[in-house]
Amino acid sequence: MTDCYFCNFLLDDLYCYNIDKDRDVNKYLQDISKLSIKRRYEKMANRIVLNETSYHGKGAIKEIITETKARGFKKAFVCTDPDLLKFKVSTKVIDLLDEANLEYEVYSNIKANPTIANVKAGVEAYKNSGADYIIAIGGGSSIDTAKAVGIIIANPNFEDVVSLEGVAGTTNKAVPIFAVPTTAGTAAEVTINYVITDENKDRKMVCVDPKDIPVVAFVDSDMMSSMPKGLTAATGMDALTHAIEGYITPGAWEMSDMFHIKAIEIIANSLESACNNEEAGREGMALGQYIAGMGFSNVGLGIVHSMAHPLGALYDTPHGVANAIILPTVMEYNAEYTGEKYRDIAKAMGVKGTENMTPEEYRKAAVDAVKGLSERVGIPADLKDIVKEEDLDFLSESAFADACCPGNPRPTSVEEIKELYKSLI
Repeated sequence: MTDCYFCNFLLDDLYCYNIDKDRDVNKYLQDISKLSIKRRYEKMANRIVLNETSYHGKGAIKEIITETKARGFKKAFVCTDPDLLKFKVSTKVIDLLDEANLEYEVYSNIKANPTIANVKAGVEAYKNSGADYIIAIGGGSSIDTAKAVGIIIANPNFEDVVSLEGVAGTTNKAVPIFAVPTTAGTAAEVTINYVITDENKDRKMVCVDPKDIPVVAFVDSDMMSSMPKGLTAATGMDALTHAIEGYITPGAWEMSDMFHIKAIEIIANSLESACNNEEAGREGMALGQYIAGMGFSNVGLGIVHSMAHPLGALYDTPHGVANAIILPTVMEYNAEYTGEKYRDIAKAMGVKGTENMTPEEYRKAAVDAVKGLSERVGIPADLKDIVKEEDLDFLSESAFADACCPGNPRPTSVEEIKELYKSLI
């Protein structure tokens, strides 16, 4: 028996997520789907992996200096993206390092939906830097790149990057990472997974490894205050997707449910305010997305994410936008496989009278609440401007083979995923 790091299942005679490259993918995922259903009825050990330390609230980044000195680190490898440098977001942290006379080197060769090439360049830059820890500043792209770099430096036999896909057999903890999120959505600062694009195959690799989790997270709403409205909306809906998918995945249990339902409540109450750049909304989203990350990182996601990942790989679609568009449609698709959980989702999103609703009513209410929030923050209603019909087969096959697919509450297929895509174009 082996523990699946991502979906919290105990798997008998199965490696998780593409570790066995010779396995027939369709049969493999069917087997996993059966196990996910079995997971609902059998008591199995549950695991939670979280940061050693996290700081929350306005001004939290000041504690970077405290933690650096307390841990005896000498030189930071600052991992961020060019735009965050250009718009002087990353410099809020860099200025603190300068004031404290702490050494650092900046690496910014990172794009949205970071690639294998970005990671390999980062590995070489780290080797030449003389650094002994990483400060990752940004959204999922910067933090995910930092995780991959940190893992490879500590486990050089994975320097090809592609071998990190799924649950890799790393033996050493990553280089210590301080994570500073600048978007309120990905929760990359508290998760055990990261996503890297294989640019040669136009697909995203989901990598899952508890050894990559940042040792300290600094969740400072000031770092998110410069985000434009569109990015705030997209990343916020990404956070909501994390919370909802994590809540209904078969691997969910009492502790993860606690995180996810509270996250849904906070996000529903905060996202519109955050989009208007109001301080209370920014603070709420910073906390809500982090709490969602505490949950989904440990129990998995579903096909909203598995369908969103190929869009990022093929079209460079922002991950949050893809999730936001797909979420209501997949919620409708999954509704009958979620028990009473949509009642809880609807209630957390402010719907009144859920206790008196039939399953059909509260499921529709939950979907409508998500649709309403999405519309109010300006998310597009469909994928017409993104997806090309001639790519549907490739997208559907990629989504079905994605590591998030087995975490869906409803067993699915390539054809059913294709129909979901088609309904959105």
